[in-house]
Amino acid sequence: QVQLVESGGGLVQAGGSLRLSCAASGRTFSTYNMAWFRQAPGKQRDIVAAITWSGGGTVYADSVKGRFTISRDNANNMVYLQMNSLKPEDTAVYSCAAGNRWFRSRPDDYEYWGQGTQVTVSS
Repeated sequence: QVQLVESGGGLVQAGGSLRLSCAASGRTFSTYNMAWFRQAPGKQRDIVAAITWSGGGTVYADSVKGRFTISRDNANNMVYLQMNSLKPEDTAVYSCAAGNRWFRSRPDDYEYWGQGTQVTVSS
């Protein structure tokens, strides 16, 4: 069992930066692959970035490559999403998720979810 709690969202101007954090509880956290998803109003939930259980592999959506960085700290049960050069189209609720299989981009392939944190980018 893994419980996830996101933080770090907020309102930022275009071109700005935010760092999202996902705190995990559970002794098996380090065995899970982790991902960040986002969902804008009226749109489907899409994967933003994912990282393997060891941190040795990462995948990014084309729309965020070169701007976002996913990382994890297994010693402290944390996952991060550093978001730079933010655009209004990045506005969404961002959620972290844990899953056993790699690489999966569908929300249904992830077993555990946080409640999400709102990111709003103004133009």
